[in-house]
Amino acid sequence: MNFGDSSILRMKHTANIITICRIFLSLSLLIFLDNKAVFMSVYLICGISDVLDGAIARRTRTESRAGARLDSAADIVMFGIITASFIVWVGPELKSVLPYVAAVALLRIAGLLIAAYKYRCFAMLHTWANKASGVLVFITPVLYAITGEVWIIPVVSIICALSAVEECAIHIISDELDLNRRSIFYAQRR
Repeated sequence: MNFGDSSILRMKHTANIITICRIFLSLSLLIFLDNKAVFMSVYLICGISDVLDGAIARRTRTESRAGARLDSAADIVMFGIITASFIVWVGPELKSVLPYVAAVALLRIAGLLIAAYKYRCFAMLHTWANKASGVLVFITPVLYAITGEVWIIPVVSIICALSAVEECAIHIISDELDLNRRSIFYAQRR
C-alpha cells in the first residue's frame, strides 16, 4: 500500500475515531464530578469533538449512516452523563425539574421506537431543532456552574421536547429514513 492510499484510509475513519474518543471522554467525566474545573475542561473538549467529527466527515466526504448512528450514540452517552452530573450537583432540588427531563426522555424514546418500527432500526435525526437543543443541553451544565440556578433545566427541557416532537412527526410522515433531514418543513432534495 502506498502512502496516498493509507492517508485516504486514515481520513476515512478520522471522524468516527473522534466520535469514539468523545464517548470515552464523556464517560470519564463521571470521575471528575467533584472537580468542576477538570470536569468543565474535559466537557469542553467533548463539545469541540462533537462539532469537529461532523465537520471532518463533511469536509472529507466520508459521511456515513454508521457515522451518523455513532454520533447519535455519543450524544446519548453525553446526555446521560449530563443528567448524572445534575443529579449529583443539584441533589434534592432536582426533584422539581425531574418531570421535565423525564418528559424529554420519554419523547426521545418514542422517536426511537417509531423509527425502529417504521425503518427497522433505531435512528435520531440531525434536524436543525435537534442541533439547537443539543447546543442548549451542552451549555446547560456551564450555565448551571456559573449561576447555580435550576430554572435553566425546565426551559432547556421544553425546547428539547419540542425538537423531540418534531422528530417523532418526521418519522411518522416520512416514507424513508433521512438521518440528515433539516426539519419537518424542509426535506433534502435527492
